[in-house]
Parts: sequence; C-alpha cells; structure tokens
Amino acid sequence: MLPWSADLAGRMDRQVITSELLRGNPLGDPFERPLHVYLPPGYDDEPGRRYPAVYVIQGYTGHLAMWDNRTPFRQPFPETADALFAGGTPPVILVLVDAWTAYGGSQFVDSPGTGRYHSYLCDEVVPYVDARYRTLAAREHRAIAGKSSGGFGAMITPMLRPDLFGALATHAGDALYEYCYVPEFPQVVRTLRQWGGDVGKWWDDFRQRPAMTRPGDDVTLCALGVAACFSADQDGTPRLPFDTVTGELIPPLWQRWLDLDPVRMVPEHAEAVRSLRAVWIDAGTRDEFHLDVGAEAFHRAIRAAGLPEQAIHFELFDAGHGGIDYRYPLAVDWLARRIQA
Repeated sequence: MLPWSADLAGRMDRQVITSELLRGNPLGDPFERPLHVYLPPGYDDEPGRRYPAVYVIQGYTGHLAMWDNRTPFRQPFPETADALFAGGTPPVILVLVDAWTAYGGSQFVDSPGTGRYHSYLCDEVVPYVDARYRTLAAREHRAIAGKSSGGFGAMITPMLRPDLFGALATHAGDALYEYCYVPEFPQVVRTLRQWGGDVGKWWDDFRQRPAMTRPGDDVTLCALGVAACFSADQDGTPRLPFDTVTGELIPPLWQRWLDLDPVRMVPEHAEAVRSLRAVWIDAGTRDEFHLDVGAEAFHRAIRAAGLPEQAIHFELFDAGHGGIDYRYPLAVDWLARRIQA
C-alpha cells in the first residue's frame, strides 16, 4: 500500500458554496463552505448521461480536509470509492458536505445554538449540486451516508425530508441515547468540577490552549456541542441535559435530545421510512458508544414501521468505533446498485 496519493479514475471537483442560511449564524462560523464533488469515470465522456448521487456526511469533529488523511496501509475514502467505480460499480456522483462548527459539528440539524445546517444541506447544497452537475434529480436516485454523527444525520434526514432522499447508509450512527450519550455524562461532571460545574468556563479555557490537552476534553466537547445542537435556548446558549454537579438528568432538556433519537423518531415518520428504497445499517460489536445496540434498535424500528427486509442491509461486525472507514465503500457499492435509473 503506497503511502502517498494515487491518481483517480474519476475526478474531484473542489467547490465553495456561499450559504445564505448560514450567514449570520450564532457562532460566527463561515458561511462560505467547501463542497467536494466526486465525478465517476466516464462523466466527462458522456455529456448526455445523468447520474444518481450519494451525499456523504462526517462524524463529530469531521471536516472536509480529513477525507484526504492517509493512515498506514489504508487509502482514504475518495480513493477507495474511486476504485469501486473503476472496477465496475454502477457510477454515482459523490457529494462530500462540510458541516463544521466552532464546537466541532452541527449534527446536521437546525438549531439556535449553531445554525441552520439541516436546511443548508437540504435547501442549498442539494439544489446547488443538481444545478451544476448531471444528476438524476429525484429522491429515488439520491442517498445520504455517514458514520457516527454522520450516521445519525443519514438516519434522520430522509425521515425529515423524504422528498429529497430515498436511501441511506449509517455506520455506527448515534442512536438509543440512553446507551450512547448517558454513560459519558458522569465523566463530564468530573471534568467540570475544577470549573465549579460551569461548562462556559471550561469552554473559555479550552479555546485558549491546545485542544484535547486535559483529561475529559473529548467527552465535554461532545456534550457541549451536542447540547448546542439539541437543547440550546432561543438566544443560542447551550443547555446541558443534566445537572453539572450531581449528574442528574434534567427531564425537559433530556426530552429534547430524545426527540431527536432516530430510534424514537421512526414511529412518527413511519410513512417516510416505508418509502425508502434502500437502508444500510452496520456497526462494530465492540463499539465504545454501544452503537451496535443502537443499530439493532434502529433496524427493528424500521422493520416495525413496515420497511421490508429486502430493502435493508443490516450487519454487525467485529470492530470498535474507530477504524471502520473500510466499510464506507461497501455501503456505497450497495447503494449505487439500488438508486440507479
């Protein structure tokens, strides 16, 4: 495995999209965002052909430059996806979407604490791509895929916007929150003791030093960032869903998180779920956030909603939460064969 970049059989367009919906967002984050669009082999040679599209979103703290990261003995996703299409997978356009915030992520939802990232994805990015590339611009030919928080976004977006997305792939997506989020809340309580339980003081300190240099930085950043997405006040102030001294859950705030649990969302959006052409669900059996358990629950929920098993690929495999990027092209291949014209 060569440790440097490889030539693509297709090509990657690196665009910048100006978002009116993110302009003036509460964190002052950029409203001009990178957008990478992969065009499969043959795109430039067949000007009359149109293609399905798979939108790929990232996990918490993910940003677009990370798609080019190279780890030992592994190729980055753009290269492994390109190899699929060079090897015979039905071609699709891949759209790599940026949703970074100052907290490290947006959870792909609209929130007064971060900005209108769900609307940005659905109402700006999708039309931008359809206007500039030869897509098959219909839900039946448009999928969304992601891992971890990206997997969460991939689960909820077709439920909220079934007019846009007709298929999804979720790799270890956030689900069943009592198991994936609650176990970290006591760790946040311990971390915040030196700041008197004040997460705002922790955040001020975090921003003034090299990131992730104190114990508990990772779990506290995640809790604060997700709170900014799920349970912010209307003025944008993030509200943690637990008492920062005792760790006790605060029911009204915690309910706002549960309302965005994909497992709990399925019954309310059962009609949208039943309309999906293809759903890929996977997770590692040693996932540190118990997202294999959430994957099982989401699988059962969509079956109970009436989605037939033949429209689903469900798989648990031997792995933890990290290092599962090799799963992404497997799902892209599976989706590509199901969202063709």
